[in-house]
Amino acid sequence: MKESTFFAEVAVDAPIRPGRTFTYVVPDHIKLLVGQMVQVPFGPRMADGIVFEISCTPRFTPARPIAQVDGHEPLLSPIQLKLAGWISQRYFSSLFSSASLMLPPQFRSRTHAFLRLPMTGPDLSVKDSLWEQATTIMAKNQQSRIPRVGEETLRRLLGGGAENAIDRWVRRGLLERTWSYRQPKPVPISTDLTHEPEIAEPHLKPTPQQQRALEEIGQALSKATSATFLLHGVTGSGKTEVYLQALDQCIRQGKRGIVLVPEISLTPQTVRRFRARFPGKVALVHSGLSSRDHRQTWWDIRNSVYDLVVGPRSALFAPVDQLGLIIVDEEHEWTYKQQEAEPHYHARAAAIYLARLTHSVVVLGSATPDVITYHRSVGGRDVRLLELPDRVGSHIASRPLAQVRVVDMRKELKDGNRSIFSRDLQEALPTVLARGEQVILFVNRRGTAGVVQCRDCGHVVSCRSCNTPFTYHTTPDRLLCHQCNRKAPVPEQCPNCLSFHVRYLGLGTQRVVQEVQELLPGVSVLRWDRDVSVLEETKGTLLERFAKGDGQVLVGTQMVAKGLDISGVTLVGVVLADIGLHLPDFRAGERVFQLLCQVAGRAGRASAGMVILQTYRPDQYTVMAAAAQDYSSFYRKEIEFRRIHRLPPYTRLIHLTINHTNEARCQQEAQRIAKALWHQREIWGLSGVDLIGPAPSYPTRVRGRYRWHIILRGPEPRLLLDKVELPQSWTVDVDPVSVL
Repeated sequence: MKESTFFAEVAVDAPIRPGRTFTYVVPDHIKLLVGQMVQVPFGPRMADGIVFEISCTPRFTPARPIAQVDGHEPLLSPIQLKLAGWISQRYFSSLFSSASLMLPPQFRSRTHAFLRLPMTGPDLSVKDSLWEQATTIMAKNQQSRIPRVGEETLRRLLGGGAENAIDRWVRRGLLERTWSYRQPKPVPISTDLTHEPEIAEPHLKPTPQQQRALEEIGQALSKATSATFLLHGVTGSGKTEVYLQALDQCIRQGKRGIVLVPEISLTPQTVRRFRARFPGKVALVHSGLSSRDHRQTWWDIRNSVYDLVVGPRSALFAPVDQLGLIIVDEEHEWTYKQQEAEPHYHARAAAIYLARLTHSVVVLGSATPDVITYHRSVGGRDVRLLELPDRVGSHIASRPLAQVRVVDMRKELKDGNRSIFSRDLQEALPTVLARGEQVILFVNRRGTAGVVQCRDCGHVVSCRSCNTPFTYHTTPDRLLCHQCNRKAPVPEQCPNCLSFHVRYLGLGTQRVVQEVQELLPGVSVLRWDRDVSVLEETKGTLLERFAKGDGQVLVGTQMVAKGLDISGVTLVGVVLADIGLHLPDFRAGERVFQLLCQVAGRAGRASAGMVILQTYRPDQYTVMAAAAQDYSSFYRKEIEFRRIHRLPPYTRLIHLTINHTNEARCQQEAQRIAKALWHQREIWGLSGVDLIGPAPSYPTRVRGRYRWHIILRGPEPRLLLDKVELPQSWTVDVDPVSVL
């Protein structure tokens, strides 16, 4: 090699172990910088890559040369590369998948394989129905202007077994494979910001508690050192105003901010306040943007057009320069954890690490903080506690929380009340509506009935792809699986014994709407759940209609508990507080407590409010603490429960999941890995790491695939996990928010 030869460490788009890079030679004609995207040969194929390091000495030899380099300047900064490395190591994901979180739209999958027939034409001697189908497709494209077919397209058209067949045809020379590297065009800086209001909304005068919180946050901002605060304030205590004024301090110092919200569509009022306070300075980043708008927004942020970025967890990775403040609103929300795809990161933890890298300040806000976060704050560790114990009124005077009345539904049944509404709620509804006020009815379940069952043989109508019962929906009239979204007609007869005695058990939002309309004919009832919110126009207009008074009663799932501040709501009815309380998950109680407190906080935002909480477990500590809206009481009970059972924050968890279409193979693979883990545990003397399982997951089957899981528990369960080579078919979830 010549002395001038350079080598690049590249994170490759492939399912490989955490933190792994591969060494490539930098060709003489290529000018390469750290953070640039490249195309590299990887085994028999070409792959996307991101350059993490350039040096004169190779880590591994022999090294192959880089094929192509991105025409843009480096897309990732050194800080973003460090953040990607941390996410990869902490959440057991590949380095490329971690870094791709920070890439601009349309840059995440640029290498594509194409197939074409040889110049000699198709080989007609091959007797294979799949090959005949493939040659028909290829021949049609061979006559077109671009005589090739994308490999992914051909796989999709051929169906099952196509992947192995295509590889076999390429090896035999029946097809020729070529590779392309897409070079997206640069995006000009946006100049049209006329849609924003011209005059900024003025600040409100802070209360003494708000002022103390702002002073502490302001001191940390002035020092330009990393600090993390937990802003624990009851519902309606003015946490958003603290965010706004802290961001104003940040921007006045020449820095920028990021605000994370659980979901844009569920917090429209909060988003509007940020845009009104900082007109022309706020960029919204979320999945609802068109690809064109998303791309334009990303590049505008990179070019420092905006001072503030607002969005869900993905907004954390926007290319914000001179970062000074990160706000994580409703920090307890489990939507901050990415569960659908790798990497399974938690945005709260990533925000804290990013703040350390950038010497920024993090403010975690919640009325019902995550137990782990609160434990860190009261323990005087790395999170400082700021409290807002009182509600803020229209004239900055303290207002009490809504009064909560607990109704024992067991006693209602004994007294002959068979309605889903208690007598207290039946009396309160017409009284409140007669005063021209509004009502929210909360039930954390969609549909009309959760179970469709035969009264003769007991058969429960279930989804054939999942081991879960169908839910009956009346609008439209159908059965729906809430796991895989499979739909089925409503049976007139039992499919097992052909009996006509089919009954519908349980309740959901649609059933509650029906019951309200029967109890109070003529009352305007709106419903807000996932079935309704999938309509794009509903997300904004439904809430706007209710806020304007067009609807008298709003029935909804957990969506109604988040970010709503509607002055006309003076009554909240929790139709059944126990839903989710007995799930086999150590966070079940915490989640129910948070939901109940959040939904109770929707009542009495402008005047006296009341909450009627219906339950079959009035003596359960979660329900009791939620009724009192007493976080401290809940925390004391919950933290003791977790200490006894060695659960977070006293230990850490890693959740391993395997799924397979064959039940026996799924179980065998789970048992094989468990045996290997037990063996390594004994060899290395890792007695501090517990192995729970293997066992079937809950539910045991989803979308036609059986599920088994293993839980590793201990101070550092990763020590054991690193000793075993896991196949790619396993999902690794570090610090899971759920172990179902």
